[in-house]
Amino acid sequence: MKKTSKISILGAGNVGATIAYTLMLEGRASEMVLVDINRNKAKGEAMDLIQCTALCPAADIYAGDYPDIAGSDIVIVTLGGGRKPGQSRIDLAQGNVNIIKSAMPQAVKYAPNAIYVVVSNPVDIVTYATLKVTGLPENRVFGSGTLLDSSRLREMIARHVNVNPKNVHAYVFGEHGDSSMVPWSLTSVGGIPLRTVLSSLRKKTPGITDIDRAKVEDSMHRSGGEIIRLKGATYYAIAVAASKICRNILRNTNSVMTLSGMLHGEYGFDGICMSIPFILNREGIGNSIAPPLQDDEMEKLRASAGLLKNTIEKLDL
Repeated sequence: MKKTSKISILGAGNVGATIAYTLMLEGRASEMVLVDINRNKAKGEAMDLIQCTALCPAADIYAGDYPDIAGSDIVIVTLGGGRKPGQSRIDLAQGNVNIIKSAMPQAVKYAPNAIYVVVSNPVDIVTYATLKVTGLPENRVFGSGTLLDSSRLREMIARHVNVNPKNVHAYVFGEHGDSSMVPWSLTSVGGIPLRTVLSSLRKKTPGITDIDRAKVEDSMHRSGGEIIRLKGATYYAIAVAASKICRNILRNTNSVMTLSGMLHGEYGFDGICMSIPFILNREGIGNSIAPPLQDDEMEKLRASAGLLKNTIEKLDL
């Protein structure tokens, strides 16, 4: 890991500011820049954060403009808004893509060698747009994808079988959204297939039942919307996910994560960004991993890919 690292965050709203806060707490960067169209908002967030640094790992945190992101190791993109009541999916996508078309050429001008981590929603579409607008190498532009969805899934499974979530290996593939799917055939606990774990536990632990897969997937899909209904926005979990991504880049960990990257033939899909496992390291996302799926799982993944492809075709890029 480099002794010093610089991370810039484009967008200082709830998500961007919480990512900055999480990065600061975990000592991910020695320098952080917050860029927002509302300069006072970015300045206020930076002032609030810098006052924590006497109690946290030291860092230089400040508000800036695009020239200030020069030399960044990582640029985290949180530009754009969330979906509003009554707004269609394509309207949200086009609105945020328009922001990307305006902002990203400026970012790349000053930080051409950075790794760009897209968090803005719809993340698969915005990641695709960022690649097309910037022309950057595909390993250096990717989205947070279904990393958060996979985290939610692991927590649900862990709670059901009463184990540490870190011992659950489960993934969510496809779109970061309602069409995402769970390849249950790949799910394991402590390296043991989930089906075997459940069978063993049922013999020894009263109350342990099979997992209602449809119910778990539905709960996972509705989780983000329910949080938004209750408190207006989601930002804590995605901030932790973004920090984890930064950690694995800066420490060159070669970690396997479900991230949204450009596909070239994986599962028969080409020219779309969506989540499957990728190896993440100092160079960004490297090799993809496409383990065999069961027929019903492939059918769901095709539906998710089709939805993304249909959205891309309707965009004004």
